[in-house]
Amino acid sequence: MSESSNKPPLSLSPGQWSFTRWKTIGKLEALEVHHPLFQATVFLQGAHLTRFIPRNEPDWLWLSPKARFEPGQSIRGGIPICWPWFGDPARNAPEIRKRVKTYSAHGFARTALWKLEDVSESAHEVEICLSLDANEDFSDEWRGHALALLTFSFSVRGCQLALTTTNLGSEPMAYSQALHTYLPTVDILRSRVLGLGYSHYIDTLKGWEYCTQDGPVYFEGETDRIYESGEPLTVTTPNTSRKLTAVGSDSTVVWNPGPHKAAKLSDFPDSAWQTMLCVETANAASDYHVLNAGQSHTLGVLIGRG
Repeated sequence: MSESSNKPPLSLSPGQWSFTRWKTIGKLEALEVHHPLFQATVFLQGAHLTRFIPRNEPDWLWLSPKARFEPGQSIRGGIPICWPWFGDPARNAPEIRKRVKTYSAHGFARTALWKLEDVSESAHEVEICLSLDANEDFSDEWRGHALALLTFSFSVRGCQLALTTTNLGSEPMAYSQALHTYLPTVDILRSRVLGLGYSHYIDTLKGWEYCTQDGPVYFEGETDRIYESGEPLTVTTPNTSRKLTAVGSDSTVVWNPGPHKAAKLSDFPDSAWQTMLCVETANAASDYHVLNAGQSHTLGVLIGRG
């Protein structure tokens, strides 16, 4: 895909919008929303939301201070889109593995250039819609043909993402995915996730052992779990409370790298594990989807005040 495809189409010039503008950040094109009630930034590469700031509030999302904005480089923080597979391909179901032609984790959507479909604005809300036609351009990485359509909705209530996948191929298509939400905290040791009590989960740090959650999820170091639950969650930190309401999901990933892994991660300060956590709305592990030809499925999350 040529670099020129990252440029804004002339038919959608900034003059048509009141609150949204094109901006080059680093080497990437982004849409910046400056609404009287909130601000947001969405990159075309990866359809990646990196900030959402309601008026008179701090950013609801965490972005690494070392994040790089370069072609082909995934952005550390915000809400990366993991699609059409989540995590290590080898840990996915056989129906998904047979389509993947690479060892890379989390799919190609997070570094692909998405196409701007529409910007809709009102006095109370802004919607941005992006699309990715996963066709023969991605044949080196994946076998299939699908359309991913991602709609961002920003308002005073919060921000909502809706990712709709349509199988454009002639055969059934299996895939997994996640909206990999990074949230900020002033102290990870005093933060917790509510709503997963009694849920079964896979602890990837214990040889993918099945466990049962007892009460809230606390963080005492590296955490990497896939919960078999799509119930509404509340993420509580010393100074914030966020509610995450999922649609089309029966799995949730909770992740924090802890001190040792943080020191090995790129674009990630060694101490940053203390000020962030990830709660990912997902279709992962056994909660993957199979679409027949022409079928669609929508995965979504509304992030609001707790």
